[in-house]
Parts: sequence; C-alpha cells; structure tokens
Amino acid sequence: MSDDLWHRPLKQIRGGALGGDTGQTTGMTRWEAISGKTAGAEKLWMGQTHVAPGVKSGDHHHGEAETAIYVVSGTPAFVFAEGDKEVRLETQPGDYIFVPPYVPHREENPGAEEAVVVIARSSQEAIVVNLESLWPDTQPDR
Repeated sequence: MSDDLWHRPLKQIRGGALGGDTGQTTGMTRWEAISGKTAGAEKLWMGQTHVAPGVKSGDHHHGEAETAIYVVSGTPAFVFAEGDKEVRLETQPGDYIFVPPYVPHREENPGAEEAVVVIARSSQEAIVVNLESLWPDTQPDR
C-alpha cells in the first residue's frame, strides 16, 4: 500500500456480489460487503442480514465489536436480556439499533415479509459468537 494517503483507490462492492462466507447464526443469513477480506478495511465490517418471516435467529453476540443496525425492510424485533427480563425492540424500516460489545441478543421476524437490515461493526472481521441461551449465566461450562 502506498504511503500517499491522498491517492489510494476507493473500493466498490456491488449489491449482487455480497458474499455469504462470513460468520453465521441459525435462523438468519449474513452477507458480507465491506471487510478486511473484501475491501482491505482496517476498522470496520459492513454487510446485510436477512431473516425470513416467522423466524427467530439463534442467540449470539459480537465480541468486542460495537454493532450499528439500519432496518431496510420488514419489521424485525431485536431481543436481549435486561436482568432476568427479556426485552424486545420492535422496529420498522428506517429505524436504527445500537448493540454494545458482548451483549447477547437475537433477531426475530414476526412479520409476513423478509426482514433485511444493514449492519456496520467496529471490526474488519465479522465477529459472531453463537450461544446456547440468551442469558450467559445459564451457559454450560465451555
């Protein structure tokens, strides 16, 4: 890479060229767009997630990465634990969700159409840690 920061090329990833060779969770499909692998990104990962109607993803978190989500279509719900209580954030197109590092959560799609969201993470890798349960205290020892 050139030391001339003003003359590095931009990288275009066409919507039809997103790759599925990234971290996955049951019940959803992640499509990778911008990453260290695809664009030489050093500090972020960006892509899409699709959840079919009536489907719930597995519980998971994204390690040390912060995650920003933009709802493109559908009405996905984002579910997480607050103490011993389950909290559901119901969304619609145009809404944004912020997921702090290490917070277990899942996506649900109670709607009749596929839910599509755009995701940006503060890591060039798609960190996905799949869990047995939304509440880590109930996890078996690993």
